[in-house]
Amino acid sequence: MTRVAFILALLFTAPWQEAEIVDVRDRGAVDLKPFNCQDITRSSVISRVCYDSESRRMLIQRHAAYQQYCDLPKDTLDAFLNAPSMGRYYRANIEAADGSGPYACGTHKVPSYQ
Repeated sequence: MTRVAFILALLFTAPWQEAEIVDVRDRGAVDLKPFNCQDITRSSVISRVCYDSESRRMLIQRHAAYQQYCDLPKDTLDAFLNAPSMGRYYRANIEAADGSGPYACGTHKVPSYQ
């Protein structure tokens, strides 16, 4: 009986970290474990931003779909998160109208996340 109580105590006090895997456009499933994610409530375009500082990779959730951007400097991320209009900053500085842009993963090395 003491063992059962001990095991239950361990189960209820152990930290629980559920893996979050999202589907990223043109990439497939990506585990968000290495990313620092923020829910965005002040933008009608962007609903979530996730950034991995080690690989300088950013994921943005727009209209329920995730998109990835590669080799994005931390200062660009900070400017994006603090911009008066995140949507305008995004369109002007991160993604061009034709889907390319300075941080398009097609022109940068993409880390292999599983």
